[in-house]
Formats: sequence, C-alpha cells, structure tokens
Amino acid sequence: MSKILYGLAILFLIAWGIGFFIYSLNLFIHLLLFAAVVLVVINILKEDL
Repeated sequence: MSKILYGLAILFLIAWGIGFFIYSLNLFIHLLLFAAVVLVVINILKEDL
C-alpha cells in the first residue's frame, strides 16, 4: 500500500512541476498540492519506520 501512495506522491509532484512551469495557475493551488504531497511522503516515511 505504501508503494502505491509513494507512486501517487511522485505523480502529483511531476504534475505540480509541469503545472508550475508550463501553465500559469494560481499560486495557492500549487501550495496546497505541494503541502498534500509533503504530507503523503511524511506519512509513508513514518509507516516504514
């Protein structure tokens, strides 16, 4: 299960990077997406320990 969440976090991070550099979306959306990815990664790291 954690590998699926890790894969989704990577996918969201890539999508965020594409949106940030190619499309001019609102900064607030990027911050929310980045915060969600960080929280998922922290959750995955806590489960592995």
